[in-house]
Amino acid sequence: MDIVLIITIIAALFLVIGLAEPLATWMRLPYSVILAVLGVSIWAGANALVNLQLMEVANPVAEAVLGFPIRSNVFIYAFLPTLLFQVTLGMNLRRMVDDWVPILVMAIIAVAVATFSVGYALFWTSSLPLVACLLVGSIVSTTDPSAVVSIFRSISAPRRLARIIEGESLLNDAAAIALFGLFMSFVMLGVPDPNLTDALLQFPILLFGGALAGWFAARIAIWIMAAFKGHELAVISISVALPYLAYIGAEQLVGASGVIAVVVAGLTLNLVGPGRLPPEVWVNLREVWDLLAHWAGALIFILAALLIPRLLEDVRPNDIMLIGVVVAAAVAARAAILFGLLPFLSIIKASPPVDLPYRTAILWGGLRGAVTLALALAVTESLRIPVETRRLVGILATGFTLFTLFAQGTTLRLVIGWLGLDRLSPIDEAMSRQVVAVALQSVREDVARTTEDYALTRDVVRSEAKAFGERLEASVKTADDSEDIQDRDRITLGLIALAGFERDRILERVRERTISARMAEKTLLDADRLIEGARSQGRNGYQRAARRSIAYGLPFRIAVLMHTRFGASGLLVRMTADRFELLLSQRLTLRDLDTFIKSRIRRIHGRRVAELLSELLSRRIDMVETTLEGLRLQYPGYADELEHRFIRRTALRLEEREYAALREDGLIGSEVHMTLQRDLMARRAAAESRPDLDIAVRGPDLVRQFPLFADLDEKSASRLAKALKTQYVDDGQVILRKGDRSGSVFFISSGAIDMQRAGQTWRLGRGEMFGHVAALTETANRVEVRAIAPSTLLLLDMERFRNLLTKSSALRKEVEKSAVQRGIDPDILAIHEG
Repeated sequence: MDIVLIITIIAALFLVIGLAEPLATWMRLPYSVILAVLGVSIWAGANALVNLQLMEVANPVAEAVLGFPIRSNVFIYAFLPTLLFQVTLGMNLRRMVDDWVPILVMAIIAVAVATFSVGYALFWTSSLPLVACLLVGSIVSTTDPSAVVSIFRSISAPRRLARIIEGESLLNDAAAIALFGLFMSFVMLGVPDPNLTDALLQFPILLFGGALAGWFAARIAIWIMAAFKGHELAVISISVALPYLAYIGAEQLVGASGVIAVVVAGLTLNLVGPGRLPPEVWVNLREVWDLLAHWAGALIFILAALLIPRLLEDVRPNDIMLIGVVVAAAVAARAAILFGLLPFLSIIKASPPVDLPYRTAILWGGLRGAVTLALALAVTESLRIPVETRRLVGILATGFTLFTLFAQGTTLRLVIGWLGLDRLSPIDEAMSRQVVAVALQSVREDVARTTEDYALTRDVVRSEAKAFGERLEASVKTADDSEDIQDRDRITLGLIALAGFERDRILERVRERTISARMAEKTLLDADRLIEGARSQGRNGYQRAARRSIAYGLPFRIAVLMHTRFGASGLLVRMTADRFELLLSQRLTLRDLDTFIKSRIRRIHGRRVAELLSELLSRRIDMVETTLEGLRLQYPGYADELEHRFIRRTALRLEEREYAALREDGLIGSEVHMTLQRDLMARRAAAESRPDLDIAVRGPDLVRQFPLFADLDEKSASRLAKALKTQYVDDGQVILRKGDRSGSVFFISSGAIDMQRAGQTWRLGRGEMFGHVAALTETANRVEVRAIAPSTLLLLDMERFRNLLTKSSALRKEVEKSAVQRGIDPDILAIHEG
């Protein structure tokens, strides 16, 4: 085919892509449906031109369209890696970790249920062998959630729901394509009824082999990209090569799933890339991939739609019945997941509860698209598969895809409307009216100042002011007439707005380079949890998410265990340094929120709600300060180093801004500006590096924070510091229970604890100790000790504690005092002065 014709056709396809999105918005139809319609229309138009000989000039182009070299390997090797890789880059992986159970369970079980439901339904109603029926099942089990997810986002559906659908779909496609490759090999080998044991044994090899290949390729690519991070175009070019090399390497060299390799490579880059690349490079890389995926997704749909007539050219009446069987079995399998498995996961708290209307919308929005057609095309092109099997697989997959696109896709918005998902709740409706009224009042004040600044004509100003005043009066009246919003709901809405503003401030700090990209991901994750916690559980959910943001968590405890038991301190050093930086970043952001409460939330929700939110914010700040102070005491000087680093980065940002202003004003030329920028980049690279943390260095300063040890000499204090062991506890965690025998004495380095006994509560804070009375009397503990804030405790074994008592008079007095308070004779404790 002439190269000019090929380029002409490709250019025309890009023109169609440019027109498709506005057309889909105007017609209120899913984008994929419009692309499919345009693809079939292009084929129909080209076929009419060739058969009717209407325009001789256009005939070569029409013949080129009908003969365009479209093969399944074009879809699988050129387009599929791009689509999968972009999806993984766009995911909030750290947020999806919270929902890994429903995502993984629904993805794996959904693929299995759909594959076997469709496969056995076809096996019972057609002449195809079982393996061919299972092949059809794996082809149609791929899903395209873009339509329902885009609608969910437009109607403000819960973010967590959209995230679960996206994650489930990605893993669903990966697992389905891996199963497709497995059953395809059975069909080509002529195995009519495969041994499921063999299939199950081969499946993990495909998955884990692909995962290892993808991880290895991504780690090499990240290493190269980090080395070239000053060259943005080079970094982006390497990222473009990564999914293709991972796919081909897994398929051709390892013999594993290329799809799994691409997914794992994308996930690895998504997790590691933001911390290894400059923020602006990462943002631009993501934007490039968004564009590539947009083009790839559109082209694969249009080109696949061009093949629909070819795949359906030999359809028979009995095939229509079999398409109905596939539709019924696939819908039933999806319904079993949504109305059976998903509610069960909600009951056992493994998944958020999903209301019935949303589940119904997900069911009807389960469209199939280009991936299904591409896999079907691969079957029809294989000469090692029987002719009748090729014909039926192509017809069934294509017919099912057309049903989902034109029956479900065209009616999806109608179903959304029928379910009432496109309407605001009464609270949101009343809230929107109040927001409009408050916003218009602010706008009126700003417009009045603007007219004064520009000295506009009084008559014009008076006329516009009158019209605006009428609108403002009407909006205020509407807000007053609306249903009252309860304070509980106002608090929830205020917390959502506060967490949203916190998220915006984090992003702004990242752009200003005062918060590193590494910490931005964690703080943004915490802000998302705050939003969803407030949305789902109000004040309690917000406070729970706030406590979680500074909790130590399981990974930190594992790092402590590895350090204390095995002497492996690398993970603990990194996580402690991350914790330092995270707390400083949180403190920096939280101090900006009070102004937002006073200036914005108070005007919308009133003084009482604003005061309550200010109180909640104050508690968060206190928790962060308490936790940070504990780390400061434990590792003196490190927080100061981080603050020095913050000041240097802020100074560099302001210096860069000043150079840009001088360049824009024409006071310096481009050569001078570039020279200054190079020097600035060198100093910024030095400022970006984080200082090293030595967790072994504590010394006597750690001991001196306790008044109990004030009279120890330098040698004894150093020896004690080495003997103390660290324990981290979260807010609400039980440290000692009644009846426990710990054998250690606890000293509070930071935080606070409550001791409860017989309905009485004692509160202890920094510098105090507990557990010594039970240890000295060698009796079971009689109180329950619980942390009321994230706390750092220092533990000393009983033998060393007894030796310490003989050297410290202050410690002996404190022990005797606590014994008297508990009604215990101090002589029983056998305390003797050394």
